[in-house]
Amino acid sequence: MRSPRRLLLVAASSLAVLAGAGLPSLVQAQDAAAVSANAMRPSDPWAHEISDIPADTAVRFGQLPNGLRYAIVRNTTPPGQASLRVRIDAGSLMENDDQLGLAHFIEHMAFNGSTNIPEGELTKILERLGLAFGADTNASTGFDETVYKLDLPQTDEETVDTSLMILRDMLGNATLDAGAIDRERGIVLSEERTRAGPGLRSIVAQLDFFLKDQLVPDRLPIGSTSVLANAPRDRFVEFYSAYYRPSRATVIAVGDFDVDVMEAKIIATFGDWQNPAPDGAEPDLGTVQPRGLEAGSYIEAGVQPSIQITWINPPDTRPDTMAIQREGLVEGLGLRVLNRRLERLARGENPPFIGASGSRSNLFSSAEVATVSAVYQDGNWSGALAAIEQEQRRIVAFGITQEELDREITEIRTALTENVAGAATRRTPNLANSLAASVNNDEVFTAPATDLAMFEAIVADLTLDEVNDVLNGTFTGQGPLIFVTGPDAIEGGNDAILAAYQASQQTEVAALESEARVDWPYTEFGTPGTVVSTEVVEDIGTTFVTFDNGVRLTIKPTDFTDDQVLVSIRTGTGFLSLPTDEPTATLALGAAFGEGGLGQLTAEQLETVLSGRVYSASLSADEEAYRLSGTTRTEDLDLQMQVLTAYLTDAGWRPEPFERARGQFRLVLPQLDATTGGVFARDGSGLLRSGDARWTIPTLEQIASWSIDDLRTLVSSDLSQGPIEVIIVGDVDVDAAIQSVAATVGSLPARGPAATPSAEARTSTFPEGVAQPVELKHGGRADQALGFVAWPTGDNFSNPREARMVRLLADVLRLRLIDELRENQGVSYSPQVGATASSTFENYGYMSVAIELAPENLAGFFRDVDGIVADLVASPVTEDELERARRPRVEALRRSQNTNGFWMSELQDAQTDPERLPTLRSALSDMESATPADLQAVARKYLVPADAYRIQVTPRAQAEAEAEASAE
Repeated sequence: MRSPRRLLLVAASSLAVLAGAGLPSLVQAQDAAAVSANAMRPSDPWAHEISDIPADTAVRFGQLPNGLRYAIVRNTTPPGQASLRVRIDAGSLMENDDQLGLAHFIEHMAFNGSTNIPEGELTKILERLGLAFGADTNASTGFDETVYKLDLPQTDEETVDTSLMILRDMLGNATLDAGAIDRERGIVLSEERTRAGPGLRSIVAQLDFFLKDQLVPDRLPIGSTSVLANAPRDRFVEFYSAYYRPSRATVIAVGDFDVDVMEAKIIATFGDWQNPAPDGAEPDLGTVQPRGLEAGSYIEAGVQPSIQITWINPPDTRPDTMAIQREGLVEGLGLRVLNRRLERLARGENPPFIGASGSRSNLFSSAEVATVSAVYQDGNWSGALAAIEQEQRRIVAFGITQEELDREITEIRTALTENVAGAATRRTPNLANSLAASVNNDEVFTAPATDLAMFEAIVADLTLDEVNDVLNGTFTGQGPLIFVTGPDAIEGGNDAILAAYQASQQTEVAALESEARVDWPYTEFGTPGTVVSTEVVEDIGTTFVTFDNGVRLTIKPTDFTDDQVLVSIRTGTGFLSLPTDEPTATLALGAAFGEGGLGQLTAEQLETVLSGRVYSASLSADEEAYRLSGTTRTEDLDLQMQVLTAYLTDAGWRPEPFERARGQFRLVLPQLDATTGGVFARDGSGLLRSGDARWTIPTLEQIASWSIDDLRTLVSSDLSQGPIEVIIVGDVDVDAAIQSVAATVGSLPARGPAATPSAEARTSTFPEGVAQPVELKHGGRADQALGFVAWPTGDNFSNPREARMVRLLADVLRLRLIDELRENQGVSYSPQVGATASSTFENYGYMSVAIELAPENLAGFFRDVDGIVADLVASPVTEDELERARRPRVEALRRSQNTNGFWMSELQDAQTDPERLPTLRSALSDMESATPADLQAVARKYLVPADAYRIQVTPRAQAEAEAEASAE
């Protein structure tokens, strides 16, 4: 896909807009790879070779005689690690009718046996090197590409050479054994079953409507269940031979290594790869059909209510150049203004929609689409349709203002400048993914400094008239095509949709009036505080500070990410202050608090007055405190502290965002009923806390009874009392951090102690074990079910080493379940195994297993889990199992320790909890010293059959059918 909006994409985080239901975002929801609009043949030139945009000079680009291309970058964040990607220029679009789903199936088979790696051994080899299956070893298949991904915890010879050998064998020497294919069929069908739901069916309906008579709607990567179940080996071999070839492969290597050495290894490993079979054909994607005003709809319980107005044009396949980037940026600036206007409507009183957005993009090589979309609520599709139609028409008729344009230019400049500041510490996996995406998008891979320079060159002579002229042509083409999705039938059907659109067009629109400018009023909070004590913890590079008002400040300067600073303010008692017998509106806290603005500024005014600055603010309830959090850059630390302190002392608590959050819950709760995972997410957390309302998802009736006043009273009371802890981690100077905190929370009046929680509030109880699973029902497909088993364990603080052994035991249990349920039986895509331990509630924790599978396999799942658990209790795990569990966990911890987020989490309460730092220091040594006997000991202690709590989610339709049959 030629991506003229690259400069906008890298700045996207600066504009918080609740996305509507545009097609591109929906299609990505099926968990396929990032699909693109214009597949690039690797035998073509690199994009920069035919462009006037300079490529990033840090990348070494090359091509072997066999056609394979490679891109190599040395990057040392995190140190000693690397990421490998291999992109194959083939996906589901290349399949024949008798191969539907085989591009993805072959991705599975590449892991299941090759010339040098026997079936079942590949992931074990990588686990012994420290790569976790799923997290570090993965692959994805999209419409036009398949990407294989390895994230290496080390760059020693063994790890690099073995990883490259594995990739080479997967891509050129897969055996595609007929028996192995048959054993994998159940896994792929399980994946289809897991993904199949109202959302995916809605996607298919939208693609059918918008891409009429084109190929894409018939080529979703998950494919056809009939083909997946029955395709003979020959169909696999045909696809693999046609498309897995060096001329379609691009190898990407990013990490802490010598570029010359890595290049030599790639040449040595992939240079002899040959494929004598004829190259596979490129698909005929079809053409955009002539269309006028049309309406369509898709109605099903569990579908997100959405509405789209779309115009279709042929795909834009021009190469990536400065001229193309200018076009995209100019149009994108206007669309950002449209999105801000739509967001303003969503923030208002009685909004016509929950969220809305406008966009223009290439869609799977098949069409260029311009869309305005919205998520509506309470069945008000017509109101949402009128609102987005009129705003789209308004911006075309009257354009945008210079003030609006200047704001967007400032926001993008800030984001691009921030990227330049952090360029030296971009993380290796992200760089590798970006390089792979640039190949698929047929775009030049540029350095952040180049992006900023291009932007400045474009906006230097940009005029308001040019932006408005471009907007005049944005929403044109075949159509407009209007599509509505939702759970409830539309009275009058598609004719009613057309009538509503035509009625809206009769409404006159006028230019928007400019709003009065405001200033930032929260600069002083009192006399700056005085430091009364300072302690430096040398071994973890952390400084503890206490102010005269009792505020505790913890500072950890890091060099993990240049120009990034994380800040949190913790106070109050969080969940400990909430009632245990009735769910509260704190579930809406995250959505309502920040959007509620401040006493003197609405959220929109706050964004306007601080345009061009880097800050954020969110509030969440932890188990034992409330946490105000923000992310900023080094130069904006003072502002970030002012913003968080203003929210702490003068939150706005406006009703509109609360009502918006309530509307979102009214949308989401019915959707959860349509899938096994949704039902479990809705009901499971409360069940695992013995009905404690603090973890129970409320009903629609309970949500209807909430009020913003109740939420404000509940939370404000807790936020106003108790000690304040501030943690600052990142690219920060200690003295500057102290001064910033002294002038903000350090200047507040001294606070008394936090409220004392009741004994009941300090208790969280795991449910009693059950012999028969607790039964939950879902409204989805009859072949979908979920099984879950959990055993109570201990908390995270009474015996930290034991808690770590429980996690390692869970990892071993996962290895065995994958071997049994995935590899041996082929009944499930991926069993989920984990261990949870509370850092607040004494003796609360559990180890759990969850799996999505067919209902008829539930009994066997519970039986297999019982058998594996019994063996873990009876016999020690093997040394190989322990190492395959431990190495990935140790390497993941080491990676985490090189992130600011890790330290932000681990340093909380470090000044008041005497066990906090010793526990932090022992994390690696505890895991590295683990023995099979340690794991057997915790298995014997906690994996008690009578204590197992079981849940199964089965189809409601099946139960209703059985009830009807018995009644007859």
